[in-house]
Amino acid sequence: MVSYVSALLYGVGGIVVAGMALLVAFQEKLVYVPVLPGLTKSYAITPARLRLPYEDVWLLSSDGVRLHAWFIKLFPDCRGPTILFFQENAGNIAHRLEMVRIMIQRLNCNVFMLSYRGYGASDGYPSQHGIIRDAQAALDHLSQRTDIDTSRIVVFGRSLGGAVGAVLSKNNPDKIAALLLENTFTSILDMAGVLLPFLKWFIGKSSKGPRILNFLVRSPWSTIDVIGQIKQPILFLSGLQDEMVPPVHMQLLYVKAAAHNRQCLFVDFPTGMHMDTWVAGGDHYWKTIQQFLEEHVPEKKENESSRNRNDFEAR
Repeated sequence: MVSYVSALLYGVGGIVVAGMALLVAFQEKLVYVPVLPGLTKSYAITPARLRLPYEDVWLLSSDGVRLHAWFIKLFPDCRGPTILFFQENAGNIAHRLEMVRIMIQRLNCNVFMLSYRGYGASDGYPSQHGIIRDAQAALDHLSQRTDIDTSRIVVFGRSLGGAVGAVLSKNNPDKIAALLLENTFTSILDMAGVLLPFLKWFIGKSSKGPRILNFLVRSPWSTIDVIGQIKQPILFLSGLQDEMVPPVHMQLLYVKAAAHNRQCLFVDFPTGMHMDTWVAGGDHYWKTIQQFLEEHVPEKKENESSRNRNDFEAR
């Protein structure tokens, strides 16, 4: 009996040690994948390949890291919404261009695509603190532009990008008009048990009970803790066949947000997977976003703008 207990304890101890070793050595490679297997870090295509007029934008993050982005405008004088797009963890912004092309056509919007540090042509190495700085640099750039309607900046984040967008929206309630989240996780802590099932006993956020290895996670991206603090309207887009992030994560985020924010909408797409919800959702997907933006980020009427300007000048 004693030997059995000892063997059990040694076995549990071995699992803990193995889990710690995996986390310490490989966690960044699990969370951040700037280069897809078999491809290079460089952009496979640019917006020009899809006949999208664009501007190469170079930014400096607050810690001095040089960042690259593409700013794609529907047309030169477009005053429609400007979507600040934050991608998933794998690959770079070139891999999202086909989706962005359709986004621009369907939503009559501009799109600003940021390469996180370590991704695409951006310098540095990805980390949670660093990417939060990168996102802020992108928003600050957009907020200072004179060729867009800065009152209609909308954040769109998918998967990891949703975690990035949630933090940015919480930190900038006066600069961001709305937040769109697609197939986003509650936290990397909860995702650890999805990627490596044995870790769910030692790492987690949403489940009850202590998780003794949480302190080892350097990029926890705890969206579940952030989402309830966001004041802007939030649209949740959930693919129910998501093979990467369990759809329950999106449901938990919505419940947490809706408890504090009445401007939340949850829409699911029965056949949507992690990367193709926008394809599987078809016309319904784009109409959902369009209607949400029309309600919460409406276009300013010209006569209203003129009236406000005249009232100001009359004072």
